[in-house]
Amino acid sequence: MRGNLSNDIVSVKIEEGSKKPIALNEKSFFGKIEADTLNLSVIEACYLLEKGRLDVFENDEKCSVDYLIEILRNQGLYGNYIVYRDLKDRGYIIKTGFKYGSDFRLYDRGRSPGKGHSDYLVKVVFENYDINVLDFASYIRVAHGVNKNLLLAIVDDDFDITYYNVEWTRP
Repeated sequence: MRGNLSNDIVSVKIEEGSKKPIALNEKSFFGKIEADTLNLSVIEACYLLEKGRLDVFENDEKCSVDYLIEILRNQGLYGNYIVYRDLKDRGYIIKTGFKYGSDFRLYDRGRSPGKGHSDYLVKVVFENYDINVLDFASYIRVAHGVNKNLLLAIVDDDFDITYYNVEWTRP
């Protein structure tokens, strides 16, 4: 399957009789279908390229996984990709969490967008990042306000991930 990279979006044309892009969206919940195109984020496209499920081209030149990873590094999103890949490999459905001030929304196994609500908001933080306590409190407050748990994904210098489930409790 071919995707074309332009302006940080990888577009996969949905050709007549082609079910793969539709299945990627409807069964695996990748990207967003607009008209006759499946639009993927660079993170999603990099994951699919790495798994051998997508070929990505930019100006008719085939892109490598390393090239997409370099784009993610330049945008400061490589840590997000590492977390995305880890959670996806564990079988979770992941969608953007920008609406909630987080990096991702995470659907537990057996749940999916449109058939249930996400269970977690995922915030990716690097180990050496100084987090402001008021920002941290706002992440928790937003998650609690929309009936979700906050999953803090701490990425260390070796790109290993430690997850913390942060919940709101009343004393």
